[in-house]
Amino acid sequence: MSEDTTSIGPKAPEEGTKTAKSQNPLGYMPVGRLLLSFSIPAIIQILINSIYNIVDQIFIGQGVGYLGNAATTVTFPVMTLIIAFAAMIGSGGATFAAIKLGEKREEVAEKTLTNLFVLAAIVGLLVMLLGLVFLGPMLSLFGATDTIMPFALDYASIILMGAPFSTLGIALSHMARTDGSPRLSMYSVLIGALLNCVLDPVYIFVFHWGVKGAAVATITSQMLTAVIVTVYFLKYGKHMKLKARYVKPDFGTWRQIVALGFSAAITQGAACLMQTIMNNSLVHYGNLDPQVNGDVALSAMGIVMKIVMILVGFGLGIGLGSQPIFGFNYGAKEPRRIKRCYFLALRSSTVLILIGWLFCQFFPYQMLSLFGSEDAVFTDFAVQCLRIFTLAVVLAGFQIISTQYFQATGQPIKASLLSSLRQLLLLVPLILILPLFFGLRGILYAGPIADIGSACIVFCFIRGEMKKINGWIDAENSDTELAAANI
Repeated sequence: MSEDTTSIGPKAPEEGTKTAKSQNPLGYMPVGRLLLSFSIPAIIQILINSIYNIVDQIFIGQGVGYLGNAATTVTFPVMTLIIAFAAMIGSGGATFAAIKLGEKREEVAEKTLTNLFVLAAIVGLLVMLLGLVFLGPMLSLFGATDTIMPFALDYASIILMGAPFSTLGIALSHMARTDGSPRLSMYSVLIGALLNCVLDPVYIFVFHWGVKGAAVATITSQMLTAVIVTVYFLKYGKHMKLKARYVKPDFGTWRQIVALGFSAAITQGAACLMQTIMNNSLVHYGNLDPQVNGDVALSAMGIVMKIVMILVGFGLGIGLGSQPIFGFNYGAKEPRRIKRCYFLALRSSTVLILIGWLFCQFFPYQMLSLFGSEDAVFTDFAVQCLRIFTLAVVLAGFQIISTQYFQATGQPIKASLLSSLRQLLLLVPLILILPLFFGLRGILYAGPIADIGSACIVFCFIRGEMKKINGWIDAENSDTELAAANI
């Protein structure tokens, strides 16, 4: 696969570039204000998604019991699979469209949008059909026991029926940010989440549908999100609209979308694999520990991972907000705006994660109490998990922003490698190796070691990229000085 899949890079500005900048705020609005306007909705959207899952767990636990929650846990890899495909299509399409908008090729961007819509619908249908056909064996692979299986089948089968809507909603939300409407992307998810919060208790407690009710509430919310973003692109798109003339698949555009978005799919896949291996390791080494059993270890780390997801979510939100700025200005040949956006995003994400890290290190008991109180053994081990596993999480923002930069600027191989670096290439081997020497605590230390190792490797990649950007800026300065001297 060629690294430069979109024929972009540091070359002389094409005719019409300045006109494109004047038409799109991504090219002329102050970078700080742009990053703020794009990142805040993305951060809120990520936090909403986290709350989305928590609300489901609360209502299912109260209305169905622990078997219902166990069923949703077993089904989580199915949902991750749907998200992986949707993120790949949405992130890849948004990156490609942003670059083309920066090059003042709005017709290509609109073609990308419509092709993305068709591709997302087809992939969603395929996931639904294949998932329903192989649902039983798939759930067994993910850990469903005979007791859990009936609940898991009820929940997963309905979730899979909503796969086309979920895929469309997520993919088009990415495109809405590139189109200059990050708030629409946020509102579409927010409205869906609020509807889910209303429908969950109605379907579970009033209609007595159990886990089926929770699943119906979830896919109903996903349908609403998909309808909102589809209507936006049919009628109100600022720079892109869905056009019937582009409905015929363009396989070249599909290849660009998949290539540029592949790193997003790898990230989701790596997270799923890492969680599976970690859960099994926690149970095994927890049962071998003289003080902590497997159930306590698994429960404690589960809470810690939720906290880590929230911390990392701030960095991811800023990374998603920076994507269209990177892509547009890379296409518009504006290296100064690219560099400013990168370092501003890096500082912002690091500061936000640092604030959360301070709470993890100095107020762990207070944070863990939000998830309920347990016995002394559980609390003590949970505090150890939180403090040790998050020891170097402040470096996460650096990896996230750098990965988003490579993805947004049309460098999918580097983006894919960096996306899988921490969880798949470092954390998984460390989880398997360190406990052999240090027991259960080895799993905890795997987190900071992976964070530090991945940051060092990312630095090697981004250092070379910044040299390239600086060379691009120097070349522009030389051209300007030469033109002034000729005058």
